[in-house]
Amino acid sequence: MEHIWLLIKATALAGIGGTGLGGIIGALFKRDSKRTVSLLLSFAGGVMTSIVCFDLIESAIGTNTSIYIISLGICFGVAMVYLLNLYIDRVTNHEVRHIGKNHPATADDLDEIIHSNHLSVHMRKRDTKLSLFIAGLIMASAIALHNLPEGMTIGASFANSKGLMEGSALVLAVLIGLHNIPEGMAISVPLINGGVKRRKAILITALSGAPTIIGALIGYFIGDIGALGLALSLSFASGAMLYVTFGEILPQSILMYRSKLPAFFVIIGMLVGLIVINN
Repeated sequence: MEHIWLLIKATALAGIGGTGLGGIIGALFKRDSKRTVSLLLSFAGGVMTSIVCFDLIESAIGTNTSIYIISLGICFGVAMVYLLNLYIDRVTNHEVRHIGKNHPATADDLDEIIHSNHLSVHMRKRDTKLSLFIAGLIMASAIALHNLPEGMTIGASFANSKGLMEGSALVLAVLIGLHNIPEGMAISVPLINGGVKRRKAILITALSGAPTIIGALIGYFIGDIGALGLALSLSFASGAMLYVTFGEILPQSILMYRSKLPAFFVIIGMLVGLIVINN
């Protein structure tokens, strides 16, 4: 039971702590440096790619589970996050349009990815409390979509390391905490601009990272039921994180800072990931 509490504490620090820190930064400065956030996302994407491809998937293969089952688990993880994201995009598009002929059929701004722009539009219009509640629920759901697979990755890695918060499990917790900082900034800024008091905006932002803990527990308990469970947990979490990395984090980093530099930070991140895995 003690090691489960360790997992909860580490994941809470990554999810609630990282997102909350981003909320504090957003509340203090009300703006972010797109260049800094872009390079941070690029580096995080590179490290995640290494850990997923060279540690988690390799560990899933090491359980002697069929490679076809592992491949299906990865595909299921990718499909689950993609379809849920697509559904939320379709639901919100009629109010905050970002899918059309004059706009790419995907989010190209961090506010769009987590749908905080959807909430801020309702607040600027001074809509009814019901409209604000629904908009807030949609934003919370969008955030949960990102935090659940991130938490599952930590939980699956934790189960793979036999309950010890070391190696890739610890690195993933720290890395996801860093990745959540710009996400927290994107949540708090529109809330504050929409009239929410700073303390309340920071609290809401921090609590939005809570689904990371739920994801970690799901990933851990599935991975702890045996070799097949561990393989499925690792492969599903890997697929979900691969989609988040290549479908959102890396495209977002390039859109925020149109330069060759993000590509170099991805490579640096991958090398750092390799060093961490082999130490």
